[in-house]
Amino acid sequence: MVSGAGPRFAELAATTCFSFLAGGSHPDEMVERAADLGLPALGIADRDGLYGLVRAHEAVRRLGRAGRAAPRLVAGAALTLSGGEGREIVLLVETRRGYENLCALVTRAHGGRPKGEAALEPALLGEHAEGLCALLTEASGEAAWAEARAHFGPGRAYALACRRRVPADRVRERALRALAARFGVAVVASGRPLFHDRSRRPLVDVMRCIRAGVTLDEAGRRLLPNDEACLRSGAEMAELFADEPGWVAASAELAERCAFGFDGLEYRFPGAGAAGPAADAELGRAVRERLPGRYPRGVPGGVRARAERELGLIAERGVAPYFLSVFDVVEIARRRGILCQGRGSAANSAVCYALGITAVDPSRSSLLFERFLSPERREPPDLDVDFEHERREEVIQEIYGRYGRDRAAMVSEVICYRSRSALRDAGKAFGLGPAQLARLAGLAPLWGEGPGPAGAALREAGLDPGSGRTRRMLAIAAELRGMPRRLSTHVGGFVLSAEPLARVAPVEPARMPGRTVIPWD
Repeated sequence: MVSGAGPRFAELAATTCFSFLAGGSHPDEMVERAADLGLPALGIADRDGLYGLVRAHEAVRRLGRAGRAAPRLVAGAALTLSGGEGREIVLLVETRRGYENLCALVTRAHGGRPKGEAALEPALLGEHAEGLCALLTEASGEAAWAEARAHFGPGRAYALACRRRVPADRVRERALRALAARFGVAVVASGRPLFHDRSRRPLVDVMRCIRAGVTLDEAGRRLLPNDEACLRSGAEMAELFADEPGWVAASAELAERCAFGFDGLEYRFPGAGAAGPAADAELGRAVRERLPGRYPRGVPGGVRARAERELGLIAERGVAPYFLSVFDVVEIARRRGILCQGRGSAANSAVCYALGITAVDPSRSSLLFERFLSPERREPPDLDVDFEHERREEVIQEIYGRYGRDRAAMVSEVICYRSRSALRDAGKAFGLGPAQLARLAGLAPLWGEGPGPAGAALREAGLDPGSGRTRRMLAIAAELRGMPRRLSTHVGGFVLSAEPLARVAPVEPARMPGRTVIPWD
């Protein structure tokens, strides 16, 4: 059901499941629910990162392709501030420059801290205020209010009011009103939703227990007091803020100013600006010089012709710098005596064989190079190179040294809950002991697409299949499946950029010393 009635309201500070173990809905669920509610815009502001924004952007595009009215995505983040527990500031992106500044602030918030932790000094806001709007709460701290008022100005600094129908609302709002009056900023309303639908409240309660390492029976005030942390329509917000309709209207007005969109975001590979005759000539020279070394008894005429045809296609696509960069990394390993070999569709290539990137002789293969790189395919070539496991770190550190840590970072992976881990963590929250947890997790292979194991299998695990508590535990484990648990580092994937990576995405320290990662899947 679409609910377009009521005043214009834009939710500016939604939390998704990419605020790891804090939000109970996927970004696409938030986007689709916002569309159903008739919201003109939706701001995603996950904690200390931009992890879910691309998925939200893709969800908006899918709705558009399906002919549905989609909310416009407002990019943002809720950054933890140093100076005390609970201090935060929500930053929303107005322009491309603002997006770059948000990436820089997220990077600096994580810099020098253990993986998964972040804290931003409020004084850094002034260095990266251009193109951003700041939303402050009563818990942000006076230093953040002062910095935001000084550097964002009254037109781009706001107080963020949230009501959850609990007694503490009055205390928090009284403090917020006083700060807004003191610093001369306007107030905008938000539901600060943690889930797209009220039914997800039990899941968020379990997530909070998992995060704190306690059971539901022990959680106390860690649990949500009600299910009011849901995404709301304009009519619902108008009712909730009936005494302050201007706060609701201000949210939609602010959302209209946040015009940045991911469609205009571009990434440039190192040397991409130099693509052209010089790069093509350098690649051609390297291939022709090394090809005889691969064929000591003479280069077969078919291979030489194939190499020239590939070089022509590479020049046509303007991707010579990519091949030269991969060749450079392979040469790093070769000079150090580190074993390496390309794999996948690159094995079709005479150019890759000549450069020593692959070990498959194209004269013994009937595979087409166009499977690897063709004029019809718009995406860049896919060239994977495996390095000797024991010495991979040497290559990684030399890449960092060569390109600089501002232009090179390892790839992240999003580790999501699967059946076994969902059953185990949900079981812990419901207070199961180690033996029961082990038996319950052992039932994961029996779990299909339904609500979970049942009947005799549960009885064998020491659980009552007819118990309401057991059914709730299994239902929550089913919802937990597919939710992100944490970020991890890809075994060896790198992103290299011609420009500082923080213009495209934040960079965070990895758990392993000496490594940094780009925290997108």
